[in-house]
Amino acid sequence: MPRTARDTAAPAKPPAAPGRRIRRMEDKRAVILRAALGLFSRFGLHGTSVDQVAARAAVSKSNLLYYFANKEELYVSVLRDLLDVWLEPLRTFSADQDPRQAIGDYIRRKLVISRDRPDASRLFCLEMIQGAPLLRDELDRELRELVDAKYQVIRAWVDSGRLSPIDPHHLIFALWAITQHYADFAVQVQAVAGRTLEDPEFFEQTVRNVQHLVLEGISAR
Repeated sequence: MPRTARDTAAPAKPPAAPGRRIRRMEDKRAVILRAALGLFSRFGLHGTSVDQVAARAAVSKSNLLYYFANKEELYVSVLRDLLDVWLEPLRTFSADQDPRQAIGDYIRRKLVISRDRPDASRLFCLEMIQGAPLLRDELDRELRELVDAKYQVIRAWVDSGRLSPIDPHHLIFALWAITQHYADFAVQVQAVAGRTLEDPEFFEQTVRNVQHLVLEGISAR
């Protein structure tokens, strides 16, 4: 009996496993977020369009809007991811650690972020300068709660005589400022020093010097 077209048709592909489909969606979302970060950090929210992000992520505009309802939602998602990255090194502080070791490690980890994700640091800085209109709730809740908890850790180090008397808020502010300077003002650093954190020797030199500046200033006498 002759075979029909139906007989010779290629077998239908089985549906993708749920796990693979979820991973593909997560990967696509991550690609869109990276593309958005690159544009937002250069041109800001109002200077970036959904079409530009879609083109940079190599997806259609409709596909992008499947993951993010609008540009503002995409922008806030980028900022929330940045906040997680930015705060992660601070979460490791605990009262039972040696403060010099903990703060020295924190400085290195923050400088790694400044080296590897300067666009993230610059976008976060830009949002702060503008008054954090789209990140205010997260700052008032997540950032405040974390800093309050680490304030108590630093206070315990001071009270136990392991650090010289210092206000924990000002120590945290100083650590943020000195480490993020190398990302937010990378052009200035390169103009003055002729090098950036991408130079491995200069990176290690920066870590040692920032650790020395901070730790010698706060070590118990």
